[in-house]
Amino acid sequence: MQQSHGMGYKEYSQNIDKRLQVEQKREREYKKSNRLVNEVDRQLHR
Repeated sequence: MQQSHGMGYKEYSQNIDKRLQVEQKREREYKKSNRLVNEVDRQLHR
């Protein structure tokens, strides 16, 4: 948590704004990685 988001779990769990920022970042990273996997998959199965 500290390395990837710059805050400890205590701060994450006590501050709703920071928690929302972390979860939005996770969602963006998840979607980005999914797009990358899908692109590689399409290239492999031509």
